[in-house]
Amino acid sequence: MNLPTPAIVAQDAVRRLPRVALWLFCLAYVLPGFLGRGPWKREDITTLGYMAELAKGSADWLHPSLSGQAPEVHALLPYWLGAWAMQLAPAWVSADWAARLPFVLLLVATLLATWYGTYYLARSPLAQPVAFAFGGEAKPTDYARAVADGGLLAFIACLGLAQLAHETTPALTQLCFTALVFYATAALPYRVLMPGIAAVAGLLGMTLSGSPSMALALGVGCAAIYLLESSHNSNETGTRKLRAAGLLVITLVCAALSTWLNLWQWRIDLPHASWHEWQSLGRLFLWFTWPAWPLALWTLWRWRHLLLGERFASRHLWLPLCFALVASAATLTTHAADRSLLLGLPALAALSAFALPTLGRSVAALIDWFTLIFFSGCALIIWVVWISMQTGFPARPAMNVAKLAPGFVHSFSLIPFLIALCASLIWAWLVYWRVGRHRAALWKSVVLPAGGAALCWLLLMTLWLPLLDFARSYVPMVQQAAKLLPENPGCVSTLGLSRSQTAALQLHGQLSLMPSSSGAKCAWLIANGENPITTSGFVPGKPWLLRGSIHHPATPDEKIYIFERQAH
Repeated sequence: MNLPTPAIVAQDAVRRLPRVALWLFCLAYVLPGFLGRGPWKREDITTLGYMAELAKGSADWLHPSLSGQAPEVHALLPYWLGAWAMQLAPAWVSADWAARLPFVLLLVATLLATWYGTYYLARSPLAQPVAFAFGGEAKPTDYARAVADGGLLAFIACLGLAQLAHETTPALTQLCFTALVFYATAALPYRVLMPGIAAVAGLLGMTLSGSPSMALALGVGCAAIYLLESSHNSNETGTRKLRAAGLLVITLVCAALSTWLNLWQWRIDLPHASWHEWQSLGRLFLWFTWPAWPLALWTLWRWRHLLLGERFASRHLWLPLCFALVASAATLTTHAADRSLLLGLPALAALSAFALPTLGRSVAALIDWFTLIFFSGCALIIWVVWISMQTGFPARPAMNVAKLAPGFVHSFSLIPFLIALCASLIWAWLVYWRVGRHRAALWKSVVLPAGGAALCWLLLMTLWLPLLDFARSYVPMVQQAAKLLPENPGCVSTLGLSRSQTAALQLHGQLSLMPSSSGAKCAWLIANGENPITTSGFVPGKPWLLRGSIHHPATPDEKIYIFERQAH
Protein backbone atom coordinates (compact mmCIF):
# COMPACT_ATOMS: atom_id res chain seq x y z
CA MET A 1 0.00 0.00 0.00
CA ASN A 2 1.39 3.42 -0.97
CA LEU A 3 0.95 5.83 1.92
CA PRO A 4 1.04 9.61 1.41
CA THR A 5 3.75 9.86 4.08
CA PRO A 6 5.95 7.30 5.86
CA ALA A 7 5.11 8.85 9.25
CA ILE A 8 2.55 6.75 11.13
CA VAL A 9 2.23 8.49 14.47
CA ALA A 10 -0.48 8.19 17.10
CA GLN A 11 -1.40 11.02 19.44
CA ASP A 12 0.11 9.09 22.35
CA ALA A 13 3.55 9.27 20.71
CA VAL A 14 3.73 13.06 20.57
CA ARG A 15 3.48 13.79 24.24
CA ARG A 16 5.30 16.92 25.17
CA LEU A 17 8.80 16.91 26.56
CA PRO A 18 8.50 18.95 29.81
CA ARG A 19 9.59 22.51 29.05
CA VAL A 20 11.36 22.95 32.39
CA ALA A 21 13.41 19.81 31.78
CA LEU A 22 14.25 20.92 28.22
CA TRP A 23 15.32 24.41 29.34
CA LEU A 24 17.46 23.04 32.18
CA PHE A 25 19.04 20.55 29.82
CA CYS A 26 19.91 23.29 27.31
CA LEU A 27 21.27 25.46 30.13
CA ALA A 28 23.45 22.58 31.34
CA TYR A 29 24.84 22.31 27.82
CA VAL A 30 25.34 26.03 27.15
CA LEU A 31 27.05 27.25 30.32
CA PRO A 32 29.94 24.72 30.63
CA GLY A 33 32.66 25.92 28.32
CA PHE A 34 31.81 29.58 28.81
CA LEU A 35 32.13 29.66 32.60
CA GLY A 36 35.36 29.11 34.48
CA ARG A 37 37.86 28.57 31.70
CA GLY A 38 40.49 30.82 30.17
CA PRO A 39 40.78 31.62 26.46
CA TRP A 40 42.20 28.70 24.49
CA LYS A 41 44.52 28.68 21.53
CA ARG A 42 44.39 29.47 18.76
CA GLU A 43 41.21 31.02 17.34
CA ASP A 44 39.69 31.70 20.77
CA ILE A 45 42.54 33.81 22.14
CA THR A 46 43.14 35.44 18.75
CA THR A 47 39.56 36.70 18.47
CA LEU A 48 39.78 38.01 22.02
CA GLY A 49 42.93 39.92 21.08
CA TYR A 50 41.16 41.73 18.23
CA MET A 51 38.24 42.54 20.54
CA ALA A 52 40.59 44.02 23.14
CA GLU A 53 42.30 46.21 20.53
CA LEU A 54 38.94 47.60 19.41
CA ALA A 55 37.80 48.15 22.99
CA LYS A 56 40.98 50.13 23.77
CA GLY A 57 40.62 52.20 20.63
CA SER A 58 43.88 50.88 19.20
CA ALA A 59 42.32 49.62 15.97
CA ASP A 60 39.92 50.83 13.30
CA TRP A 61 36.41 49.43 13.77
CA LEU A 62 36.05 48.78 10.04
CA HIS A 63 39.55 47.28 9.80
CA PRO A 64 40.33 45.33 13.02
CA SER A 65 44.01 44.65 13.53
CA LEU A 66 46.30 43.05 16.09
CA SER A 67 49.85 44.35 16.18
CA GLY A 68 49.49 45.35 12.56
CA GLN A 69 48.00 42.00 11.43
CA ALA A 70 44.54 41.75 9.90
CA PRO A 71 42.34 38.83 11.03
CA GLU A 72 42.37 35.59 9.06
CA VAL A 73 38.57 35.67 8.91
CA HIS A 74 37.50 38.98 7.40
CA ALA A 75 34.65 39.51 9.83
CA LEU A 76 33.47 42.58 11.71
CA LEU A 77 30.45 41.76 13.85
CA PRO A 78 32.07 39.13 16.13
CA TYR A 79 34.83 41.56 17.08
CA TRP A 80 32.33 44.39 17.55
CA LEU A 81 30.17 42.32 19.91
CA GLY A 82 33.10 41.38 22.13
CA ALA A 83 34.54 44.90 22.14
CA TRP A 84 31.17 46.46 23.03
CA ALA A 85 30.76 43.94 25.86
CA MET A 86 34.23 44.80 27.19
CA GLN A 87 33.46 48.51 27.12
CA LEU A 88 30.07 48.13 28.83
CA ALA A 89 31.17 45.62 31.48
CA PRO A 90 31.92 46.89 35.01
CA ALA A 91 35.52 46.98 36.16
CA TRP A 92 35.21 43.85 38.30
CA VAL A 93 34.31 41.68 35.27
CA SER A 94 37.34 40.28 33.45
CA ALA A 95 37.75 41.14 29.79
CA ASP A 96 37.54 37.56 28.53
CA TRP A 97 34.37 36.83 30.53
CA ALA A 98 32.73 40.07 29.38
CA ALA A 99 33.49 39.18 25.76
CA ARG A 100 31.86 35.77 26.22
CA LEU A 101 28.49 37.14 27.37
CA PRO A 102 27.13 38.00 23.90
CA PHE A 103 28.33 34.62 22.63
CA VAL A 104 26.35 32.85 25.35
CA LEU A 105 23.26 34.61 24.01
CA LEU A 106 24.23 33.68 20.45
CA LEU A 107 24.31 29.98 21.36
CA VAL A 108 20.94 30.26 23.12
CA ALA A 109 19.53 31.96 20.02
CA THR A 110 20.94 29.15 17.88
CA LEU A 111 19.11 26.52 19.95
CA LEU A 112 15.85 28.51 19.77
CA ALA A 113 16.14 29.04 16.01
CA THR A 114 16.84 25.34 15.46
CA TRP A 115 13.77 24.34 17.48
CA TYR A 116 11.42 26.80 15.80
CA GLY A 117 12.80 26.10 12.33
CA THR A 118 12.18 22.37 12.78
CA TYR A 119 8.75 23.09 14.26
CA TYR A 120 7.55 25.07 11.26
CA LEU A 121 8.96 22.52 8.82
CA ALA A 122 6.99 19.84 10.65
CA ARG A 123 3.84 21.95 10.18
CA SER A 124 4.17 21.56 6.40
CA PRO A 125 1.21 19.65 4.89
CA LEU A 126 3.39 16.95 3.34
CA ALA A 127 5.26 16.42 6.62
CA GLN A 128 2.11 15.43 8.52
CA PRO A 129 1.54 11.81 9.62
CA VAL A 130 -0.93 9.46 8.02
CA ALA A 131 -4.58 10.08 8.97
CA PHE A 132 -6.12 7.03 10.66
CA ALA A 133 -9.43 5.65 9.47
CA PHE A 134 -11.07 6.04 12.88
CA GLY A 135 -9.02 8.96 14.20
CA GLY A 136 -6.31 8.95 16.84
CA GLU A 137 -3.45 10.20 14.66
CA ALA A 138 -1.18 12.91 16.05
CA LYS A 139 -2.53 16.45 15.98
CA PRO A 140 -0.50 18.77 13.73
CA THR A 141 0.67 21.11 16.49
CA ASP A 142 1.58 18.32 18.91
CA TYR A 143 3.32 16.41 16.14
CA ALA A 144 5.34 19.45 15.09
CA ARG A 145 6.34 20.14 18.68
CA ALA A 146 7.52 16.56 19.21
CA VAL A 147 9.54 16.63 15.98
CA ALA A 148 11.07 19.97 17.01
CA ASP A 149 12.06 18.51 20.38
CA GLY A 150 13.74 15.66 18.53
CA GLY A 151 15.51 18.07 16.18
CA LEU A 152 16.88 20.15 19.05
CA LEU A 153 18.10 17.04 20.87
CA ALA A 154 19.74 15.77 17.68
CA PHE A 155 21.46 19.15 17.26
CA ILE A 156 22.89 19.05 20.79
CA ALA A 157 23.97 15.43 20.24
CA CYS A 158 26.22 16.36 17.29
CA LEU A 159 29.77 15.72 18.47
CA GLY A 160 31.30 18.58 16.49
CA LEU A 161 29.11 21.21 18.11
CA ALA A 162 30.53 21.16 21.64
CA GLN A 163 33.87 22.96 21.37
CA LEU A 164 33.24 25.32 18.43
CA ALA A 165 29.89 26.46 19.85
CA HIS A 166 31.56 27.48 23.13
CA GLU A 167 34.35 29.62 21.66
CA THR A 168 34.26 33.38 21.17
CA THR A 169 35.05 33.16 17.47
CA PRO A 170 33.34 34.15 14.20
CA ALA A 171 32.31 30.49 13.81
CA LEU A 172 29.66 30.84 16.53
CA THR A 173 28.25 34.07 15.09
CA GLN A 174 28.07 32.43 11.66
CA LEU A 175 26.31 29.43 13.20
CA CYS A 176 23.76 31.61 14.99
CA PHE A 177 22.89 33.69 11.94
CA THR A 178 22.71 30.60 9.72
CA ALA A 179 20.22 29.13 12.18
CA LEU A 180 18.22 32.38 12.03
CA VAL A 181 18.06 32.18 8.24
CA PHE A 182 16.99 28.55 8.54
CA TYR A 183 14.20 29.49 10.95
CA ALA A 184 13.10 32.40 8.77
CA THR A 185 12.80 30.38 5.58
CA ALA A 186 10.96 27.58 7.41
CA ALA A 187 8.49 29.92 9.14
CA LEU A 188 7.73 32.42 6.34
CA PRO A 189 4.72 30.43 5.06
CA TYR A 190 3.09 30.81 8.49
CA ARG A 191 4.36 34.11 9.88
CA VAL A 192 5.64 37.36 8.40
CA LEU A 193 7.03 39.74 11.03
CA MET A 194 9.39 37.59 13.11
CA PRO A 195 10.63 35.44 10.20
CA GLY A 196 11.18 38.62 8.17
CA ILE A 197 13.24 40.16 10.96
CA ALA A 198 15.14 36.89 11.36
CA ALA A 199 15.86 36.74 7.61
CA VAL A 200 17.28 40.27 7.58
CA ALA A 201 19.29 39.73 10.78
CA GLY A 202 20.51 36.31 9.64
CA LEU A 203 21.69 37.24 6.16
CA LEU A 204 23.16 40.54 7.35
CA GLY A 205 24.82 38.83 10.33
CA MET A 206 26.36 36.14 8.13
CA THR A 207 27.71 38.84 5.83
CA LEU A 208 29.31 40.78 8.67
CA SER A 209 30.60 37.59 10.33
CA GLY A 210 32.87 36.59 7.48
CA SER A 211 30.61 34.35 5.39
CA PRO A 212 29.07 36.56 2.66
CA SER A 213 29.41 33.75 0.12
CA MET A 214 27.36 31.42 2.30
CA ALA A 215 24.75 34.15 2.78
CA LEU A 216 24.53 34.62 -0.98
CA ALA A 217 24.25 30.87 -1.64
CA LEU A 218 21.60 30.31 1.03
CA GLY A 219 19.57 33.38 0.09
CA VAL A 220 19.45 32.42 -3.58
CA GLY A 221 18.88 28.73 -2.82
CA CYS A 222 15.96 29.32 -0.46
CA ALA A 223 14.38 31.81 -2.86
CA ALA A 224 14.68 29.23 -5.66
CA ILE A 225 12.93 26.59 -3.54
CA TYR A 226 10.04 28.98 -2.90
CA LEU A 227 9.77 29.81 -6.61
CA LEU A 228 9.89 26.17 -7.74
CA GLU A 229 7.49 24.88 -5.11
CA SER A 230 4.34 23.66 -6.82
CA SER A 231 0.91 24.85 -5.70
CA HIS A 232 -2.67 24.61 -6.95
CA ASN A 233 -3.68 27.88 -5.31
CA SER A 234 -2.98 31.08 -7.25
CA ASN A 235 -3.03 33.23 -4.11
CA GLU A 236 -0.48 30.99 -2.46
CA THR A 237 1.68 31.11 -5.58
CA GLY A 238 1.69 34.90 -5.47
CA THR A 239 2.60 34.87 -1.80
CA ARG A 240 5.49 32.50 -2.44
CA LYS A 241 6.79 34.77 -5.18
CA LEU A 242 6.70 37.72 -2.80
CA ARG A 243 8.66 35.73 -0.20
CA ALA A 244 11.23 34.71 -2.79
CA ALA A 245 11.54 38.29 -4.04
CA GLY A 246 12.04 39.52 -0.47
CA LEU A 247 14.80 36.99 0.16
CA LEU A 248 16.51 37.94 -3.08
CA VAL A 249 16.35 41.66 -2.28
CA ILE A 250 17.86 41.09 1.18
CA THR A 251 20.55 38.87 -0.35
CA LEU A 252 21.46 41.48 -2.96
CA VAL A 253 21.66 44.19 -0.29
CA CYS A 254 24.02 42.00 1.74
CA ALA A 255 26.12 41.34 -1.37
CA ALA A 256 26.36 45.08 -2.01
CA LEU A 257 27.34 45.67 1.63
CA SER A 258 30.06 43.01 1.32
CA THR A 259 31.42 44.77 -1.72
CA TRP A 260 31.39 48.17 -0.01
CA LEU A 261 33.16 46.82 3.12
CA ASN A 262 35.53 44.66 1.04
CA LEU A 263 34.41 41.48 2.79
CA TRP A 264 34.66 39.27 -0.28
CA GLN A 265 37.73 37.10 0.12
CA TRP A 266 38.80 34.24 -2.15
CA ARG A 267 39.32 31.34 0.25
CA ILE A 268 38.70 28.40 -2.09
CA ASP A 269 41.02 25.56 -1.16
CA LEU A 270 40.11 22.46 -3.15
CA PRO A 271 41.12 19.13 -1.62
CA HIS A 272 44.17 17.52 -3.17
CA ALA A 273 43.91 14.24 -5.01
CA SER A 274 45.46 12.29 -2.16
CA TRP A 275 43.98 9.41 -0.22
CA HIS A 276 45.14 10.92 3.10
CA GLU A 277 43.26 14.19 2.60
CA TRP A 278 40.05 12.52 1.45
CA GLN A 279 40.31 10.11 4.36
CA SER A 280 40.65 13.06 6.73
CA LEU A 281 37.56 14.73 5.23
CA GLY A 282 35.65 11.47 5.50
CA ARG A 283 36.50 11.17 9.20
CA LEU A 284 35.41 14.77 9.73
CA PHE A 285 32.00 14.17 8.17
CA LEU A 286 31.67 10.91 10.08
CA TRP A 287 32.32 12.10 13.64
CA PHE A 288 31.54 15.81 13.43
CA THR A 289 27.90 15.33 12.42
CA TRP A 290 27.27 12.14 14.38
CA PRO A 291 24.51 11.04 15.10
CA ALA A 292 22.60 13.41 12.80
CA TRP A 293 24.01 12.18 9.49
CA PRO A 294 22.76 8.53 9.63
CA LEU A 295 19.32 9.74 10.71
CA ALA A 296 19.33 12.34 7.92
CA LEU A 297 20.17 9.66 5.35
CA TRP A 298 17.38 7.52 6.76
CA THR A 299 15.00 10.47 6.35
CA LEU A 300 15.94 10.91 2.70
CA TRP A 301 15.44 7.20 2.07
CA ARG A 302 12.09 6.84 3.82
CA TRP A 303 10.70 10.12 2.40
CA ARG A 304 12.25 9.66 -1.05
CA HIS A 305 8.92 9.48 -2.89
CA LEU A 306 8.11 13.00 -1.64
CA LEU A 307 11.61 14.28 -2.27
CA LEU A 308 11.53 13.19 -5.89
CA GLY A 309 7.82 13.73 -6.46
CA GLU A 310 6.15 17.09 -7.06
CA ARG A 311 8.52 19.94 -7.76
CA PHE A 312 10.03 20.98 -4.45
CA ALA A 313 6.64 20.54 -2.78
CA SER A 314 8.20 18.80 0.21
CA ARG A 315 9.59 21.96 1.82
CA HIS A 316 10.43 20.05 5.02
CA LEU A 317 12.99 18.05 3.03
CA TRP A 318 14.33 20.48 0.45
CA LEU A 319 14.98 23.45 2.76
CA PRO A 320 17.21 21.62 5.28
CA LEU A 321 18.82 19.70 2.43
CA CYS A 322 19.73 23.00 0.76
CA PHE A 323 21.44 24.25 3.93
CA ALA A 324 23.26 20.94 4.45
CA LEU A 325 24.50 20.81 0.85
CA VAL A 326 25.78 24.40 0.92
CA ALA A 327 27.65 23.75 4.17
CA SER A 328 29.07 20.48 2.79
CA ALA A 329 30.25 22.23 -0.38
CA ALA A 330 31.97 24.90 1.74
CA THR A 331 33.58 22.15 3.83
CA LEU A 332 35.10 20.56 0.74
CA THR A 333 36.37 23.84 -0.73
CA THR A 334 37.77 25.78 2.24
CA HIS A 335 40.69 25.19 4.57
CA ALA A 336 38.55 25.68 7.71
CA ALA A 337 36.57 22.50 7.01
CA ASP A 338 35.20 21.94 10.52
CA ARG A 339 33.99 25.52 10.92
CA SER A 340 32.27 25.38 7.54
CA LEU A 341 30.58 22.07 8.37
CA LEU A 342 29.41 23.56 11.67
CA LEU A 343 26.98 25.81 9.76
CA GLY A 344 25.10 22.80 8.40
CA LEU A 345 24.33 21.25 11.78
CA PRO A 346 20.98 23.01 12.51
CA ALA A 347 19.51 21.97 9.17
CA LEU A 348 21.02 18.50 9.37
CA ALA A 349 19.51 18.02 12.83
CA ALA A 350 16.11 19.15 11.51
CA LEU A 351 16.38 16.73 8.62
CA SER A 352 17.30 13.90 10.99
CA ALA A 353 14.25 14.66 13.15
CA PHE A 354 11.94 13.49 10.37
CA ALA A 355 13.52 10.03 10.65
CA LEU A 356 12.11 9.64 14.15
CA PRO A 357 8.48 8.95 13.08
CA THR A 358 9.72 6.20 10.74
CA LEU A 359 12.15 4.31 12.99
CA GLY A 360 11.32 0.72 13.83
CA ARG A 361 11.87 -0.75 17.27
CA SER A 362 15.01 -2.62 16.24
CA VAL A 363 16.66 0.51 14.79
CA ALA A 364 15.71 2.58 17.85
CA ALA A 365 17.11 -0.12 20.13
CA LEU A 366 20.36 -0.20 18.13
CA ILE A 367 20.74 3.58 18.54
CA ASP A 368 20.07 3.32 22.28
CA TRP A 369 22.54 0.50 22.91
CA PHE A 370 25.29 2.08 20.83
CA THR A 371 24.80 5.43 22.56
CA LEU A 372 24.69 3.86 25.99
CA ILE A 373 27.95 1.97 25.46
CA PHE A 374 29.77 4.85 23.74
CA PHE A 375 28.95 7.71 26.12
CA SER A 376 29.07 5.58 29.28
CA GLY A 377 32.52 4.44 28.19
CA CYS A 378 33.65 8.03 27.53
CA ALA A 379 32.30 9.19 30.90
CA LEU A 380 34.04 6.30 32.64
CA ILE A 381 37.37 7.20 31.02
CA ILE A 382 37.01 10.84 32.13
CA TRP A 383 36.30 9.75 35.71
CA VAL A 384 39.14 7.18 35.80
CA VAL A 385 41.71 9.71 34.54
CA TRP A 386 40.50 12.29 37.09
CA ILE A 387 40.67 9.78 39.94
CA SER A 388 44.16 8.78 38.82
CA MET A 389 45.30 12.41 38.84
CA GLN A 390 43.84 12.85 42.34
CA THR A 391 44.99 9.62 43.98
CA GLY A 392 47.65 8.10 41.74
CA PHE A 393 45.57 4.95 41.26
CA PRO A 394 45.45 3.54 38.70
CA ALA A 395 48.95 4.80 37.95
CA ARG A 396 49.01 4.63 34.14
CA PRO A 397 46.55 7.52 33.38
CA ALA A 398 48.36 9.90 35.74
CA MET A 399 51.70 8.97 34.16
CA ASN A 400 50.30 9.68 30.71
CA VAL A 401 49.03 13.09 31.84
CA ALA A 402 52.44 13.93 33.34
CA LYS A 403 54.09 12.94 30.06
CA LEU A 404 51.72 14.93 27.84
CA ALA A 405 51.48 18.00 30.10
CA PRO A 406 54.75 18.26 32.08
CA GLY A 407 54.56 20.71 34.92
CA PHE A 408 50.81 20.40 35.43
CA VAL A 409 49.77 20.16 39.07
CA HIS A 410 46.24 18.95 39.69
CA SER A 411 44.13 20.12 42.62
CA PHE A 412 40.76 19.15 44.03
CA SER A 413 37.79 21.51 43.62
CA LEU A 414 34.60 20.63 45.47
CA ILE A 415 31.99 22.46 43.35
CA PRO A 416 33.12 21.06 39.97
CA PHE A 417 33.26 17.60 41.55
CA LEU A 418 29.69 17.89 42.88
CA ILE A 419 28.43 19.15 39.51
CA ALA A 420 30.11 16.25 37.70
CA LEU A 421 28.75 13.76 40.23
CA CYS A 422 25.19 15.07 39.88
CA ALA A 423 25.46 14.97 36.08
CA SER A 424 26.63 11.34 36.20
CA LEU A 425 23.75 10.37 38.49
CA ILE A 426 21.27 12.09 36.16
CA TRP A 427 22.75 10.14 33.25
CA ALA A 428 22.24 6.89 35.19
CA TRP A 429 18.62 7.87 35.85
CA LEU A 430 18.13 8.79 32.18
CA VAL A 431 19.40 5.38 31.11
CA TYR A 432 17.10 3.70 33.64
CA TRP A 433 14.15 5.74 32.35
CA ARG A 434 14.93 4.95 28.72
CA VAL A 435 15.17 1.18 29.20
CA GLY A 436 12.18 1.10 31.51
CA ARG A 437 8.52 0.67 30.64
CA HIS A 438 7.03 3.99 29.61
CA ARG A 439 4.79 5.39 26.97
CA ALA A 440 6.32 5.80 23.53
CA ALA A 441 7.55 9.29 22.70
CA LEU A 442 8.63 10.44 19.28
CA TRP A 443 11.81 12.06 20.60
CA LYS A 444 12.89 9.10 22.76
CA SER A 445 15.55 7.84 20.33
CA VAL A 446 17.63 11.02 20.58
CA VAL A 447 17.37 11.48 24.35
CA LEU A 448 20.37 9.28 25.10
CA PRO A 449 22.58 10.74 22.31
CA ALA A 450 21.86 14.29 23.46
CA GLY A 451 22.18 13.41 27.14
CA GLY A 452 25.44 11.55 26.56
CA ALA A 453 26.98 14.39 24.56
CA ALA A 454 25.97 16.92 27.21
CA LEU A 455 27.27 14.67 30.00
CA CYS A 456 30.71 14.19 28.46
CA TRP A 457 31.05 17.87 27.65
CA LEU A 458 30.07 18.83 31.20
CA LEU A 459 32.51 16.30 32.70
CA LEU A 460 35.32 17.67 30.56
CA MET A 461 34.48 21.23 31.59
CA THR A 462 34.47 20.36 35.31
CA LEU A 463 36.79 17.45 36.10
CA TRP A 464 39.30 18.06 33.33
CA LEU A 465 39.05 21.85 33.09
CA PRO A 466 42.33 22.64 34.95
CA LEU A 467 44.19 20.18 32.72
CA LEU A 468 42.58 21.51 29.53
CA ASP A 469 43.30 25.09 30.57
CA PHE A 470 46.94 24.20 31.14
CA ALA A 471 47.30 22.33 27.84
CA ARG A 472 45.19 24.56 25.58
CA SER A 473 45.98 28.04 26.86
CA TYR A 474 49.08 30.21 26.57
CA VAL A 475 49.17 31.07 30.28
CA PRO A 476 52.04 28.66 31.14
CA MET A 477 54.08 30.01 28.22
CA VAL A 478 53.45 33.65 29.16
CA GLN A 479 54.33 32.94 32.80
CA GLN A 480 57.71 31.58 31.70
CA ALA A 481 58.29 34.65 29.56
CA ALA A 482 57.47 36.94 32.48
CA LYS A 483 60.33 35.41 34.48
CA LEU A 484 62.85 36.46 31.79
CA LEU A 485 61.48 39.97 31.29
CA PRO A 486 61.79 42.83 33.78
CA GLU A 487 58.71 43.96 35.67
CA ASN A 488 58.14 46.95 33.37
CA PRO A 489 59.89 46.16 30.10
CA GLY A 490 58.29 49.04 28.20
CA CYS A 491 57.68 48.32 24.55
CA VAL A 492 58.64 44.86 23.30
CA SER A 493 59.47 44.21 19.64
CA THR A 494 58.06 41.10 17.99
CA LEU A 495 59.33 39.06 15.07
CA GLY A 496 57.32 36.33 13.38
CA LEU A 497 54.80 35.83 16.19
CA SER A 498 51.48 34.29 15.24
CA ARG A 499 48.26 36.16 15.91
CA SER A 500 47.41 33.89 18.84
CA GLN A 501 50.84 34.33 20.44
CA THR A 502 50.59 38.10 20.06
CA ALA A 503 47.14 38.16 21.64
CA ALA A 504 48.28 35.94 24.54
CA LEU A 505 51.32 38.09 25.35
CA GLN A 506 49.20 41.24 25.28
CA LEU A 507 46.27 39.87 27.30
CA HIS A 508 48.02 37.56 29.78
CA GLY A 509 51.36 39.36 29.99
CA GLN A 510 50.07 42.95 29.69
CA LEU A 511 52.92 43.67 27.30
CA SER A 512 53.07 46.55 24.83
CA LEU A 513 54.07 44.80 21.62
CA MET A 514 55.45 46.51 18.54
CA PRO A 515 56.28 44.74 15.26
CA SER A 516 60.01 44.84 14.53
CA SER A 517 59.18 46.33 11.14
CA SER A 518 57.74 49.43 12.84
CA GLY A 519 61.27 50.70 13.62
CA ALA A 520 60.60 51.11 17.36
CA LYS A 521 63.79 50.98 19.46
CA CYS A 522 62.52 48.57 22.13
CA ALA A 523 64.84 47.10 24.73
CA TRP A 524 63.41 43.59 24.34
CA LEU A 525 62.43 41.40 21.40
CA ILE A 526 60.33 38.22 21.27
CA ALA A 527 60.83 36.08 18.16
CA ASN A 528 59.06 32.98 16.96
CA GLY A 529 60.46 30.07 14.98
CA GLU A 530 62.66 27.03 15.36
CA ASN A 531 65.74 29.03 14.36
CA PRO A 532 65.32 32.82 14.55
CA ILE A 533 68.88 33.32 13.24
CA THR A 534 67.68 32.37 9.78
CA THR A 535 64.73 34.76 9.96
CA SER A 536 64.97 37.37 7.24
CA GLY A 537 66.35 40.67 8.49
CA PHE A 538 67.35 39.44 11.95
CA VAL A 539 70.92 38.93 13.17
CA PRO A 540 71.39 38.03 16.87
CA GLY A 541 74.27 39.74 18.58
CA LYS A 542 73.95 42.94 16.53
CA PRO A 543 72.76 44.23 18.96
CA TRP A 544 70.49 41.42 20.28
CA LEU A 545 71.58 38.96 22.99
CA LEU A 546 69.56 35.79 23.52
CA ARG A 547 68.20 35.66 27.08
CA GLY A 548 66.25 32.41 26.81
CA SER A 549 64.01 30.15 24.79
CA ILE A 550 60.55 29.06 25.90
CA HIS A 551 58.31 26.30 24.62
CA HIS A 552 54.73 25.46 25.47
CA PRO A 553 54.65 22.62 28.06
CA ALA A 554 52.00 20.66 26.17
CA THR A 555 53.24 21.62 22.68
CA PRO A 556 57.06 21.40 22.65
CA ASP A 557 57.26 22.38 18.97
CA GLU A 558 55.81 25.82 19.75
CA LYS A 559 58.73 28.01 20.82
CA ILE A 560 59.52 31.65 21.34
CA TYR A 561 62.88 33.33 21.91
CA ILE A 562 63.51 36.36 24.08
CA PHE A 563 66.33 38.79 23.23
CA GLU A 564 67.63 41.89 25.00
CA ARG A 565 69.10 44.87 23.16
CA GLN A 566 72.68 45.52 24.17
CA ALA A 567 74.04 49.01 24.65
CA HIS A 568 76.71 50.06 22.11
